[in-house]
Amino acid sequence: MPKDACDAHVHVFGPSDRFPYVEDRRYSPKDVTKQDLAALHRILGIDRSVLVQPTCHGTDNRAMLDALAWAQGRYRGVALLTGGESDGELDGMARAGVRGVRLNFLRHLGGAPDLTTARRVIDRAAELGWHVQLHFDASGLIEFDDFIRAIEIPFVIDHMGRIPAADGVNQPPFLALLRLQELPNCWVKVSGADRISAQGSPYHDAAPFARAVLERAPDRVVWGTDFPHPMLRLPPDNPALVDLVPSIAEDAVVRHKLLVENPARLYGFD
Repeated sequence: MPKDACDAHVHVFGPSDRFPYVEDRRYSPKDVTKQDLAALHRILGIDRSVLVQPTCHGTDNRAMLDALAWAQGRYRGVALLTGGESDGELDGMARAGVRGVRLNFLRHLGGAPDLTTARRVIDRAAELGWHVQLHFDASGLIEFDDFIRAIEIPFVIDHMGRIPAADGVNQPPFLALLRLQELPNCWVKVSGADRISAQGSPYHDAAPFARAVLERAPDRVVWGTDFPHPMLRLPPDNPALVDLVPSIAEDAVVRHKLLVENPARLYGFD
């Protein structure tokens, strides 16, 4: 990994005795602390991280904000919001390192948000110069195409849209993702290779999708592990996800953009 490489999609869970999980959560993970995350990244050679607020903590962002403060500038955050937060609350999040908001459309995590509320959250993000991160099932890329295209601030598609690799690169949802990349404010995370793979580690069947996304808009793609891989169907293999990077971005200049330059620009690292 190059200096200042960024894992642009990770989570911390708990510790639940300090930061309880919400009662209406769809899954109950084991605690995975900021120290656990840092230990993994020392092994993988990763210097920077983006902490994405998980649904099991709901809109209680305290565990994520605690990790941001602890990391002293090495981490950035993506929050879950209700849309009713005060200006003071949002300003505090911005000072802590939050740079975006996440909207979840996954059916198994509760389904699409109320779109009026979602637009209100996007408006609040726009006021702060943040981006919005969108978490869809593959079919959502088609179902919510009009909603996505109406977004004027930068938006990020999580996990390559969770496209099932077994359905091939010509499947309609993946073609819809490639068309979205024509928009100048569209970013994609080439994360979740272990989620879309039908074969499991070393996830080679996910590489053609990541390469296509990166070739489409090399200046608007970031990479992440999704550690600690909540609700993953197969056992995770973090070293294999790192080893996949050179096959996704064979050119060293493009690889540096993916791992260092693009996340620095999107998340405001110095």
